[in-house]
Amino acid sequence: MLFSTFAPVSLSVFIVLQGVSSSPTWSQPKKLPDLLYAGVEELIAGLEKGAFTSVDLTKAYILRIEEVNSVLHAVTEINPDALSIAASLDAERANGTIRSALHGIPILLKNNIATRDQMNNTAGSLSLLGATVSRDSPVAAKLRASGAILLGKANLSQWANFRSSNTSNGWSAHGGQVTGAYYPDMDPSGSSSGSAVGSSIGLALASLGTETWGSILSPSSQNNLVGIKPTVGLTSRSLVIPISEHQDTVGPMARTVSDAAYILSIIAGKDEADNYTLAQPWDIPPDYTRALKFSSFKGTRIGIPRNALTPDQTSQPVLDAFEEAIQVMKNAGAIIIENANYSAFDEWLADAQAPIGNESIVLDVDFSSGLPKYLAELTYNPNKIYSLTDELNYTQSSPLEEYPERNTAVWEESLSLDFANTDYRFWQAFQYTSYLGGEGGVTGALDTYGLDALILPTDFSTAQPAYAGLPVVTVPLGFYPSNTTVVRSRNWNLVQIGPHVPFGLSFLGPKWSEELLIGLAYAYEQRTHTRMKAQPYIIPNIQLGDVM
Repeated sequence: MLFSTFAPVSLSVFIVLQGVSSSPTWSQPKKLPDLLYAGVEELIAGLEKGAFTSVDLTKAYILRIEEVNSVLHAVTEINPDALSIAASLDAERANGTIRSALHGIPILLKNNIATRDQMNNTAGSLSLLGATVSRDSPVAAKLRASGAILLGKANLSQWANFRSSNTSNGWSAHGGQVTGAYYPDMDPSGSSSGSAVGSSIGLALASLGTETWGSILSPSSQNNLVGIKPTVGLTSRSLVIPISEHQDTVGPMARTVSDAAYILSIIAGKDEADNYTLAQPWDIPPDYTRALKFSSFKGTRIGIPRNALTPDQTSQPVLDAFEEAIQVMKNAGAIIIENANYSAFDEWLADAQAPIGNESIVLDVDFSSGLPKYLAELTYNPNKIYSLTDELNYTQSSPLEEYPERNTAVWEESLSLDFANTDYRFWQAFQYTSYLGGEGGVTGALDTYGLDALILPTDFSTAQPAYAGLPVVTVPLGFYPSNTTVVRSRNWNLVQIGPHVPFGLSFLGPKWSEELLIGLAYAYEQRTHTRMKAQPYIIPNIQLGDVM
């Protein structure tokens, strides 16, 4: 049985309680942005012209969430203050104050990114329901300061997919089972599952997700989105519930490269509370929107690590679309280098298949070491969870956590490694995984073949950059054909492959190369417009005109 704390909120209740007037008095335009597609620049234009207000926009997004959430479970909770915040931002705009391009624009946050407001931050676990923090996480604070409206918390794979060996992508005890919008009972991938689904059908402008290994890239790919996995250290992880301080990163998940670039420009930057950010090679990060150039492919050397393509019987549509994408890049002036292979791919595969490989050691030990540090920052800890052992005991004794149907095997393995991430055994494992992802993986291929970037279908792109903390941008590449045979997950029977299920294309680069990768992703997106070539099976009907 799935459990969800999401309760549809009556829009009239919001308006009465907060005293928010609904609409401007001028005559309404004949055409308003379609919220399934609307990007930040179109929304900015409408707000600046007075075609609608941020209150209107927030109301519409809330109603869109209510309309589909009982089916998709993408949003765990709506910010009770969203409409009053929107009204105050409308007042600022009326007085000539514009904080940023995101002023008055609603954004969803993954439910492991802490905010100091009435919203919870639980990683999907009921053990943290009601827990509080003393401040916003820095990425949330940056969005709030920019004038973005923190609309709500997006559901996720519980504990960012770091609890069970037999659970499903997108399930959490707090939020229920997320499903994708492109096929009934679709596996949304994870762990940023609700962030992906919410962005894919316009439940907000975009979302923030987090990634340790594939958790932005994979759900973005599976849900027809642009996802940016930043270099570890480009965005602060402070007050984000951790898995691995060596691999965790926070990034945007959006419908267009442009929207993702606007958001990344806001959330990037140094933070004294996260010393990884102090390694940034600049005092102020770039404005990533300046990388949005149609000509970005011209003269760029792009490699294909063919040995990382390990297809199965379902992969042919992905491989066919990938070959077409290569031709698009060639036609745009890119220099394509074939067989720019990962020198340590076989070693990586052996480690990945080991019972407890080096990557498992890194994640297991980082988690057991890092979780208590997050828990120690709670100002209210209702269930007195101070360690992974406490969390294990809570989960195994709470029926709503669905144990043992969804086991705690990952945590049990983590606790079996009775040493911290300051131990030499951890350091040996981390040095090896860094080699597998870097010198033996992405950076080795870039250096050996004199490349600017690599490309792979996103299904094959996530491991090496995760190990080495490197950036990746994924964009829509294609969709499975309408006659595709449905393939369901072994556990929980979700549709992993089926008619019109999307898949993506990844651009990989060295540390701090987000500008380059965003430019390449944009140039590809603008030549193909792949996202527009298939429709979700479920789309909210509510639009701006319904609330004005």
